[in-house]
Amino acid sequence: MTDAYIYDHVRTPRGKGRAEGALNEITPLQLSTQVLMALRDRSHLDTALIDDVVLGIVSPIGEQGSVLPRSAALNAGYGDGVPGVQVNRFCASGLEAVNTAADGSARTVRVQVLTPPGVLNRAGQKQLVSDATRIVAEACGDPTQARRTWVLLTEAAEGGWGIAGTAFGKEEFAALAAKKT
Repeated sequence: MTDAYIYDHVRTPRGKGRAEGALNEITPLQLSTQVLMALRDRSHLDTALIDDVVLGIVSPIGEQGSVLPRSAALNAGYGDGVPGVQVNRFCASGLEAVNTAADGSARTVRVQVLTPPGVLNRAGQKQLVSDATRIVAEACGDPTQARRTWVLLTEAAEGGWGIAGTAFGKEEFAALAAKKT
C-alpha cells in the first residue's frame, strides 16, 4: 500500500443554512474550490501528484449531491486525472475523510454510463454495473479495485445523445442497431 501523507489542511467556514446566513450566496462547489485552491497555492502543491481528493461532506443534497470533490478539483485547476470522493459521517465527516485517505481506500474510479431512456430493466442495470466494475478491476490489474469503483447509470433524455453535431433518439438508435445485425 502507498503511504498517505497529510502536510496541510484547510477548513471551510461555518454558517447557518438559511437565506440570511453569512454563506448563503456561496455554492458548495465554490466553497470546495476555494479550499483546494488555498491548499495548492499556499503549499506550492504540484496537483499532478495528487492520487485522490477526499472531502467530508455532511448530508450531501442538492448541489452537494454529485461527486463534489471531483468537480471542485477540476474547478480549482487540478489535473483532469485527479479523482474525487466524498464521505458522509455527519459530524465526523472530516475525520472519516482523513481515515479514508490514510487507509488507501480512496483510490476510486467513477464510471458513468449513459443509456437511451428505458432500454435497461433492473436485471440489465445490475448486469451492466457488474460488467463495468469487472472491466475496471481487470484493466487496473487489481481485483480489490472493484470495491472502489462507482458506476453511475444515467438515462439520457429523448434526443439527448449526440455526436458530430447530430442528436440521436430512440428511432435513430433503433436504425443503428438494425444496421449492426
